[in-house]
Amino acid sequence: MTTEAVTSAYESIRNQALIGLDREKLDPGKDPEAVQRLVSVIVDDYQSQAHSGNAPALRDTGDMIRRVLRSISGFGALSQLLDNPTVEEIFIEGPHVTYIDGSGRLQVLTTPTTADENRQTINRLLADTDRHIDTANPIVQARVLNDSARLTAVIPPVADDVSATIRRYTMRKETLGHLVELRSVSPAAAGFLWAVAQTNASVLVSGQPGAGKTSLLAALMAAAPPTHCVRCIEEVRELHVPLSPHSSYYEARAPGLDGSGEVSVRAMVKTVLAMRADRIVVGEVRGAEAFELTRASNAGCGFSCTVHANSAREALSAIVNTALMAGENVTEPVVRRVFASTIDFVIHLDRDPITRGREGIRRQILEILAVTPSLTGDDFTTEQIFSREALGAPLRWSGHLPPAATVDLIDRALAGTGHTTYSICEGQTTPL
Repeated sequence: MTTEAVTSAYESIRNQALIGLDREKLDPGKDPEAVQRLVSVIVDDYQSQAHSGNAPALRDTGDMIRRVLRSISGFGALSQLLDNPTVEEIFIEGPHVTYIDGSGRLQVLTTPTTADENRQTINRLLADTDRHIDTANPIVQARVLNDSARLTAVIPPVADDVSATIRRYTMRKETLGHLVELRSVSPAAAGFLWAVAQTNASVLVSGQPGAGKTSLLAALMAAAPPTHCVRCIEEVRELHVPLSPHSSYYEARAPGLDGSGEVSVRAMVKTVLAMRADRIVVGEVRGAEAFELTRASNAGCGFSCTVHANSAREALSAIVNTALMAGENVTEPVVRRVFASTIDFVIHLDRDPITRGREGIRRQILEILAVTPSLTGDDFTTEQIFSREALGAPLRWSGHLPPAATVDLIDRALAGTGHTTYSICEGQTTPL
């Protein structure tokens, strides 16, 4: 029996099973035995017709029963991937499924599946959330699998076919010390970032998708003193760092079926500016919320956020351009001047290509820049504090320190600890 014939038989049996479930009002979660009996009868009927010459015969009826049950009661062909904790990311394009395994290699799912089954799997993943996807709302992002993964899905008419990515949150031990163990950051650079986290200095974390930006942001949050009030805002929550009792997490809300009830990231940033935060954390800056961050310094807040960029310098331009997209009547030089005076540090990460092989994907900090007072009035002036020439090369201190005002801020926060900005950067002490 060819692969095409198996797929055709599977679709026919699965569709009959779904019709039978609806007709007999069976719930796969509550009536598993009744559902199994129903599927077994349908498979037996198909095989009888096949032996009569009306359809290609199945080689293994038991395998077909298990496959249909897995589709109806679980997540279909994706079950084996979703149950495997080493699978980092899953890509769905119509009937085609690929994934990144634990070694960082891009693999193809060999179990046959269909676009319709994959769409049903997405709907089942969304069933336990407050998000939905249909032709009126063809784009969705949501936390799924008990908050262990993020689903991003697009369907027609926006996409040609169902298109989705499921990214698993692979690292929960998100501390600077653990990043040192992973060789993402050197002990001296980690100590410096810990010292920065003791202040309300504003930090921009940049890199390409999958470079480890969220993990680093979580490690910085974990390093903050328990006395700090942190307000964390995300479109889809990925950060799960324990916060102090007077800190909180907020998640955006998509519009309801009637188009009302939306709560945007920008609206939440505006709200928390009035909540006496020591630090506002925005998981990922992609829209008009960037403009609201220009007000953070006026509210006495530090802020941390991530942005997609190819270098630390490009990250500064990226956040300016994003803020301008808010459509406010403010010129680019004004926005640059505000961010030049509010952003203290930019941390840029990079990663290996997903095809690197057995050793897995390295995610490492490439550079830490300090943003210094502008010499031209409307542009960014930066000083490189730590850098590495390439992935795998040592992350070294440049010998430079941040601006004097920033050093003073850090040293005051470190008073009584026996550490100073200089001693940490030089590697004399490691306060982790």
